[in-house]
Amino acid sequence: MTIDAARNLGHPGLFLNRELAQLEFNFRVLAQAEDPQVPLLERLRYLCISCTNLDEFFEVRVALLREQLGLGELVAAADGMAPAEVLSRIRARTLLLVKEQYDFWNGTLLPELAQAGIRFPSCEEWSSKQRHWLQGYFRHEILPVLSPLGLDPAHPFPLILNKSLNLAVVLKGRDAFGREGNMALVRAPRSLPRIIRLPDEVATAPHEFVFLSAVLQAFVDEMFPGLTVNGAWQFRVTRNSELVVDEEEVENIALAVRDELKGRGYANAVRLEVEATCPKPTAEFLMRNFGLAEADIYRCEGPVNVNRINAIYDQVDRPDLKFPPFVPAVLPGLADGLNLFGAIAGQDILLHHPYQSFATVIELLRQASVDPDVLAIKQTLYRAGADSPLVDHLVEAARHGKDVTVVVELRARFDEEANLRLANRLQEAGVQVVYGVVGYKTHAKMLLIVRREQGELRRYVHLSTGNYHQFTARLYTDLALLTAHPDIGEDVHLLFLQLSGLGPVIRLKCLLHSPFTLHEGLVRKIEREIEHAAAGRPARIIARMNALNEPGVIETLYRASQAGVSIDLIVRGACTLRPGVPGVSENIRVRSIVGRFLEHSRVYWFGNDGAPELYCASADWLERNLLRRIETCFPIRDPELAARVFDEALANYLADDTQAWELQADGSYSRVPRRAGEPHSAQQELLARLAT
Repeated sequence: MTIDAARNLGHPGLFLNRELAQLEFNFRVLAQAEDPQVPLLERLRYLCISCTNLDEFFEVRVALLREQLGLGELVAAADGMAPAEVLSRIRARTLLLVKEQYDFWNGTLLPELAQAGIRFPSCEEWSSKQRHWLQGYFRHEILPVLSPLGLDPAHPFPLILNKSLNLAVVLKGRDAFGREGNMALVRAPRSLPRIIRLPDEVATAPHEFVFLSAVLQAFVDEMFPGLTVNGAWQFRVTRNSELVVDEEEVENIALAVRDELKGRGYANAVRLEVEATCPKPTAEFLMRNFGLAEADIYRCEGPVNVNRINAIYDQVDRPDLKFPPFVPAVLPGLADGLNLFGAIAGQDILLHHPYQSFATVIELLRQASVDPDVLAIKQTLYRAGADSPLVDHLVEAARHGKDVTVVVELRARFDEEANLRLANRLQEAGVQVVYGVVGYKTHAKMLLIVRREQGELRRYVHLSTGNYHQFTARLYTDLALLTAHPDIGEDVHLLFLQLSGLGPVIRLKCLLHSPFTLHEGLVRKIEREIEHAAAGRPARIIARMNALNEPGVIETLYRASQAGVSIDLIVRGACTLRPGVPGVSENIRVRSIVGRFLEHSRVYWFGNDGAPELYCASADWLERNLLRRIETCFPIRDPELAARVFDEALANYLADDTQAWELQADGSYSRVPRRAGEPHSAQQELLARLAT
């Protein structure tokens, strides 16, 4: 790094590219699949996660870059890299990632699954009994719902749904109308299962499965009687999945989102996956019809939708091939009818998911829904999941005459349709539903319950780093605070007023919130550590988040490093800060933990010369979270709880030497070497300490 760059902390060379950094995360996920210490069916799931993550990466990040390129934008972000160069580098890394995925599937996972009695026989490996059964299955269960399409002037190239399974079929001969066969397409409807389990009477292993794509290819000739099939190849197209709603120009955002959803599956194509053996003329034919170039085609040495194997995880009853089950710890007394209002009034309560049960949050809302002393309930919902008991309790509360207000974020990516249904159900029950603030996604996680006690009103609050989603609460790590602290209750009350009404900028006593005070507050706290270091006092920052790319925060962290502040960042996914650059960031270390649970907690700790401050938040240190979203950052004021968060969520993770990766200055990651003695896994430690 040059001296000029060390002086100019906004120099593009000091920033990694966000898209490339996000892509690197999938290599770390795939490494979990490749780890022989991980149970076999869990390795299968990690492979699928790396594939579905890559899908979303193309649907969102690559789609955005292609739009920028089309609009003639030259610079993408602080790294100074033009969209065309980013796309070129993405291509190179994705080719390597796809190769590693299929090498692992074909060379490692398939043989090891077979040894464990879980087989995926290819067409060539089917026994005569299996072929006979599959042919019957094809004729009775598959063929009746297919609509093969021969392409000619009267049958132009059809709309192909995003990420759907299809076959490109090359034909020869003439049909009953005398039409010359050439090219046909077979679209697999969503109603068909992508993985077919062979029944015991024909299976040669305890668990035997066949891909739908293999069955379609094996019996493709039955779809085109009288014609000769010269070949049939799988393909799948990935499309732009970002919704574009001009919120300032629409009168009803719910209707606008609903209209946009109708066309999402058929937006501009961004990637074409084809079977590796697909002839070049056929691939080029598909490429032209999707408006793609050679650089957008990826050849797959196996099923184009290999991520669909995840469906077998629940079909195979092999506990020995899965992570050991655990039971999240329940708050003492909860099963015996604990009055949560009395418990929270007595002291703040901290929940660490998934090790501690989300049932406490559900029970709190249930108690509030039927408590005659509860007057009002206010809640934000970003992702809630299908059939959420929380929604049931909100509906019940409204039916009991309580004033219920719910802020539903309709633009939660890939949950828009579910949130529209949720909003409709709440409104039909008499709940006041609002959609947040135009131009700003409501990403904050807040629940406020107003209760009359001894003639006075008291506020009870739940604040969290994660969503109100009972399913992900068992898969994601998150921290939540239950408190009746008056100042925090007043802050959350003001935030809800700001979300549901029209008012001035508010001044909060305890919370920091985006887009107003969180960014400024973080910078100010980092600068305070710089002042401590300059005065010769101890200066330390530890922060944990999912992603980091906000240039202002990064430049301030660089200044802190130059001043001698010791900085540890635990960033699960994309990080655009370059650690370890001499003269700039040699005092900054960045690590990523990839394990059984998805790391989702956001925790910020500032040493403050022996008077530390600890915050939990819904926000990552991303531009969008700090500047263009509604986010909350809340202090953990109880000294015992703050010490617990520091120990469980920070120190514990800095000690991990089994699932930790360290970011290098060049943007690559290397595994943290294991220390002598007993290895330490942060997640295993918390399972042993908190769960049962």
